[in-house]
Amino acid sequence: MSQKISQDKPAGLEKKDRLMKFTPLLTLLLVIAIMVGILYFYKYHPNGINELKAYGYWGAFLISLIGNATIILHGGTSAILSVLGAILPSAIVVGLAGGAGAAIGEITGYMVGYSGRGIVKSSQLYDRVIGWMRRWGVMTIFIFSLVPFFFDLAGIAAGVLRFPFWKFILFCWLGRTIFYIAVALFGAWGWEAVLRYLG
Repeated sequence: MSQKISQDKPAGLEKKDRLMKFTPLLTLLLVIAIMVGILYFYKYHPNGINELKAYGYWGAFLISLIGNATIILHGGTSAILSVLGAILPSAIVVGLAGGAGAAIGEITGYMVGYSGRGIVKSSQLYDRVIGWMRRWGVMTIFIFSLVPFFFDLAGIAAGVLRFPFWKFILFCWLGRTIFYIAVALFGAWGWEAVLRYLG
């Protein structure tokens, strides 16, 4: 006598599946809200970013968070952290604060990728990054986070591939911290060299 096994899912699992279908859309809406908030702040307070320098290490954290959360302000982050490395007592602490802000800011790229493949236009470089992410995973995130540009592609690729979030944050933080410590030390040593030359 054969038993009929029910194929129906329990009500709790069905509800969870429905919620999971909306996760990419909700993630995308959150990223858009963050970007609009940053752009709104920058549009109506263009000097606000520069005023963050007055907050010392906290300013380094916030500048890095904002700069890494959006592509538009990306380029100036390294320059500002270099200046902060020269004017604040510890360039290493500037780099640590900048690395922490960067790791949190780069979550937006991960979330864009997580929200769906169709958002990113396929290109030769992006397709390569996807291949590297599949093959080397954390090393791709770490190496891309050591360079000032193109990390957004690695973040998006990590999200698209559903790369473990905690690994993404950890290796992004490690790479960005090393990079920003180097940037801040370069600023501090460069400033000292200029002062020695002038005086």
